[in-house]
Amino acid sequence: MTALPTKKLEAWRYTDLRPLSSIEFSAPPPASVPALPELALPRLVFLNGVLAAELSSPLAFSQSFTAVAEESAQPMARINAEQAHDGATLHIPAGTDAGTVLLISHASGAEPFAFHLRHRITLGEGAKLTLIEIAKGDGVYWHNPVTDITLAHGAALTHIRLQDESREAFNLATIRAHMAEAASYEHFTATIGAKLSRTEIHATLAGTGARAHLNAAQLLKDTQHGDFTSVVAHKAPSCASRQTVKSVLADTARGVFQGRIEVDRVAQKTDGFQLSQALLLSPGAEMDIKPELEIFADDVKCSHSATIGALDEDQVFYLRSRGIPEAQARSMLIRAFLEEALEPVAQPDAKALLETAIDDWWVKQ
Repeated sequence: MTALPTKKLEAWRYTDLRPLSSIEFSAPPPASVPALPELALPRLVFLNGVLAAELSSPLAFSQSFTAVAEESAQPMARINAEQAHDGATLHIPAGTDAGTVLLISHASGAEPFAFHLRHRITLGEGAKLTLIEIAKGDGVYWHNPVTDITLAHGAALTHIRLQDESREAFNLATIRAHMAEAASYEHFTATIGAKLSRTEIHATLAGTGARAHLNAAQLLKDTQHGDFTSVVAHKAPSCASRQTVKSVLADTARGVFQGRIEVDRVAQKTDGFQLSQALLLSPGAEMDIKPELEIFADDVKCSHSATIGALDEDQVFYLRSRGIPEAQARSMLIRAFLEEALEPVAQPDAKALLETAIDDWWVKQ
């Protein structure tokens, strides 16, 4: 099997996988049926890395899983290709609005195990889809999913992810999106669970007028480690990308944001921006931010911004002076801090799901 990346690789400088490599993972055990979200949406359910057909909806645009070769330089994707044996394969025909689909992964077992889901999402010309992805579980396990996305001319995908895995688990997700002319990719990830997690997104804007909006919220406490890494490649003219990553860190949690924008010579009129803001709720929390711009075109607008700070105690005092209890005041300020990152989430079920998860995180804080 391909070796795990080490901190000697620049892309993995801030995320140490030695806690993962010290565990011996077995094959996934038979899974028990968990409580599933009560959402009236078509769904695909994976238990311990295997499609649970009896819990899933029949989808006209779903296809069977097939193994693929992996030639990329991304080590987690290569490991996935070597080990994957199931995943969601969705092909939305041209001109079709497929509505909203729920993709659920749940893991549980008495002994450490690993599974490597391989998802493929393809939208034909002008097609639309909203995909809500939920990952939860119990116990010690390693979830290493790869999602390959291809958007044809004018296609639009809204991809909303809630990573709320077991606090003993490892979640290392790779997402690769390729956008043709005038295609649109709206992405939001909420990272709440897992002992160690990383979301790595590679977005390629290959056609004129393509757009990518990559947002994330990391809510971490205790000794959790969360890494959001993105590489946005502008390879055509008049494309736009936006990245907004908000992190709320408590106790001795550590957050990472690495954002890279690459602009080819032909990608004139590029508009790229990335914003990372972190809220540290305790002295032991830590945030590492590494923005990068690599620009070879001369008619572009690209920039980045990063801030790290604590809750404004004057604002807390103001709310308390209006009769609001301190815990509620702090919760309101944290929710307001996250609002900009949540902006792309317009689907009502997804918005309610995320707001509940965020509220639960604060209550348990």
